[in-house]
Amino acid sequence: MSDTVLIANRGEISVRIARACRALGLRSVAVFSEADRGALFTKVADEAVCIGPAPARLSYLNFAAIVSAARVTGANWIHPGYGFLSENADFAELLTQVNIGFIGPKPDTMRTWGHKLRSREAAKEYGVPVLPGSEPLDDVAHALVCAKRIGYPLMLKATSGGGGRGLRVVRNDRELERAFVDTQKEMAIGFGASQLYLEKLLEEPKHIELQVLGDGNGNIWIFGDRECSLQRRHQKLIEEAPSPTLTDSQRAELLPSAISAMKATRYLGLGTLEFLRGADGKLFFVEMNTRLQVEHPVTELVFGIDLVQLQIKAVLGLPLGLPDQQVWRPRGHAIECRVNAEDPWRMFPSAGRVDSCSWPGGPGIRVDTGIEAGSIVPPDYDSMLAKVIAFGSSRDEAILRMRGALLETRLTGVRTNVDLHLALLDNAEVLRGTMTTQTLDRMMKSSQGSTAEVAKAHAAAQL
Repeated sequence: MSDTVLIANRGEISVRIARACRALGLRSVAVFSEADRGALFTKVADEAVCIGPAPARLSYLNFAAIVSAARVTGANWIHPGYGFLSENADFAELLTQVNIGFIGPKPDTMRTWGHKLRSREAAKEYGVPVLPGSEPLDDVAHALVCAKRIGYPLMLKATSGGGGRGLRVVRNDRELERAFVDTQKEMAIGFGASQLYLEKLLEEPKHIELQVLGDGNGNIWIFGDRECSLQRRHQKLIEEAPSPTLTDSQRAELLPSAISAMKATRYLGLGTLEFLRGADGKLFFVEMNTRLQVEHPVTELVFGIDLVQLQIKAVLGLPLGLPDQQVWRPRGHAIECRVNAEDPWRMFPSAGRVDSCSWPGGPGIRVDTGIEAGSIVPPDYDSMLAKVIAFGSSRDEAILRMRGALLETRLTGVRTNVDLHLALLDNAEVLRGTMTTQTLDRMMKSSQGSTAEVAKAHAAAQL
């Protein structure tokens, strides 16, 4: 093939996409900011181009710089990865105007399903239950009126965002007023701008996802579900597939409407339908991510597929080589831990030089990373260094393998949250599979003694 794919992202996902391109015979181009000069992802791609200084708005969010890099390198496709421009319909529209392909859904589809408010309305149309919520909010006064109508507690959400950004819990008028201003500022810095809206808060929900693939011609495949309930500040830390507590009857309730909605809109590429499951077992659609997810490896392992290659093939119009069945059944169980550069107990990010690093291996272990010895971890971006993924024939086996893999994970020069992951894998709720989005916060408040012991054991294992 003569196609060249420019990867408009950084870190481990840029590495992942470059390797998928190579497996398909495609040439890849990495773009990087001055803060990422010399990073691993710039070496894995076939070519690398600097697109600007460290601030994302001047580099990874800079339309002109990215399109210019595509022109200079002869790239005729752009893969946005996740975050940054991955759900920016205006960017996708611009690419169509300059005759560069966007590896993702069509701009109109993104404006429907990638927009959190419009996707709620689309879900309702196809019979998918959604949480009570508001229209777009004009200002703080409008937000207060809507809050009174829906009732606290609420989530203040941005129509852009992701990875926990643009989402705040509010329980009274004062919190809403403060959160409105803070969220607007956050979205202006990270995404340029965003509408805000309100949604009813479920106090102890489980976070469930469905992985979707469409070929743009009305053919849809559902690659099972994932559980992403272990979160801190609405940022996922551990994900697994399939969900340990979702029942077959609950799955059966979700699938028909999900398939109908995707078929009707002739969805193209990868997408993830996100649901919250309340204590009563009811599931509510909250949003759709019209892109590749961070947690895609757990789905790949239990289905024996390469989602990134399938995503690229679907958009480029290449044969997918998939059986006709719409719903696939998983084999075994997979768990992913996000290794972040941070002080896990104080939640402070850690930046600097990685003096040494050694990643785990062995049966059922996979590591997706953009870090090697000598890598610089800049303070300008997300703190994720790697994803450690464990696969087993059962959930218990996957957890045991993950524990061993985490004990083998060794980095010096920056702090990581490996000890926190080890503590979570000893938590009773996690072991039972009954964890909710509040489990981690509860554990952090009540288990400082035991977590210190985990950290000590981990340090000893690295000697």
